[in-house]
Amino acid sequence: MTSRFTELVVDCHDPERLAAFWCEVLDFEVIERSEGKVEIGSWVPTVEDVQARQMPPTLVFIRVPEGKTVKNRLHLDVSPVDGSTEDEVSRLLGLGATKTDVGQGPDRNWVVMADPEGNEFDVLRTLAPQA
Repeated sequence: MTSRFTELVVDCHDPERLAAFWCEVLDFEVIERSEGKVEIGSWVPTVEDVQARQMPPTLVFIRVPEGKTVKNRLHLDVSPVDGSTEDEVSRLLGLGATKTDVGQGPDRNWVVMADPEGNEFDVLRTLAPQA
């Protein structure tokens, strides 16, 4: 018997806003929405697909009343696939992300950012082919 990692849930004030932000960041689509909940992903999960193999998890944004108060203990890392890390950071700033300091220090090869509700994530090295 085994389990699969199928969803990562993010508590937030505005599920629609965060889902739209992360759809732009990751080129995901909305899979399902209901009152106070939006699920996004790169594929539409079926029971058969999930049982057959590991698939990329979806992101689920759930409305909660409380706000974020401390640094996240779990965060996403993203890697640009068709441009430089610097270009991706600029793109994400344009989408509403901010650069943030969680004590990472100045000499790192990643950039710590926060989504529009303050959830931290890292932009890592580019995976784009280098000339």
